[in-house]
Amino acid sequence: MPHPDAIARTILETHDARRGIPPLTESLPAFDLAAAYRVTAQVRHLREARGERVVGRKIGFTNRTIWDQYGVHAPIWGYVYDTTLHRLDAPLPLDAYVEPRIEPEIVFRLARAPEPGMSDPALLACIATVSHGFEIVQSLFPGWRFAAPDTVAAFGLHGALLMGPEVEIASRPGEAWLGGLAGFTIELRRNGAPADRGTSANVLDGGPLAALRHLVDLLAADPGSPPLRPGEVVSTGTLTRALPVTPGETWSTAIDGVPLPGVTLTLA
Repeated sequence: MPHPDAIARTILETHDARRGIPPLTESLPAFDLAAAYRVTAQVRHLREARGERVVGRKIGFTNRTIWDQYGVHAPIWGYVYDTTLHRLDAPLPLDAYVEPRIEPEIVFRLARAPEPGMSDPALLACIATVSHGFEIVQSLFPGWRFAAPDTVAAFGLHGALLMGPEVEIASRPGEAWLGGLAGFTIELRRNGAPADRGTSANVLDGGPLAALRHLVDLLAADPGSPPLRPGEVVSTGTLTRALPVTPGETWSTAIDGVPLPGVTLTLA
């Protein structure tokens, strides 16, 4: 099997050229999740070498309702960089992404590093702010055809994370956040028309805090992956299906049951 650095360079060059490649698992039968996360580490080194900075993580495939669609049946994670984190204050050009799709997500900003085995209240105490936003995901593998290790090696399918207003945890009682994060609903709209609906229960059956807990446990079990740090943002996975996007569309959400505003994104 090629060295992880060689695979990482191929992945990064493919992305920068805005083109696709066949799934790595087709030509490298032994390419598994452990190998893929070693590629993730090398991609990080390459991106940092050219000036990019890690600012958080994204968790993918937390929505069990889409596992069969993609043939991936467990969550994965990837890095969020300062070059891929945006605010929802300007149109987002899509020409930087390969086969882009949109996902509405809940995003946490950490006040302190969570630890494995924490309860929901303990996890909540590690969070400084909660926000709602969109992730633009992409597939370097034509037609969104891949296996789980392919997605991990290709940035966790991460393209961009667009955060809405951040609401401080301290602004509401902890019980309100715990109940809200476990029991809200969301409607995703394209150009004002309903495109899909979802609930917090779509995220690992327990909501965004369950996704955060899963990520903490994954990182603790992998000595090659650094643990979460205070100040990092963590995007917890899509609440609806991931839907294809095209320039000129406006996407928005209406969210009910948790103290967060809906958000709007225009694509260019």
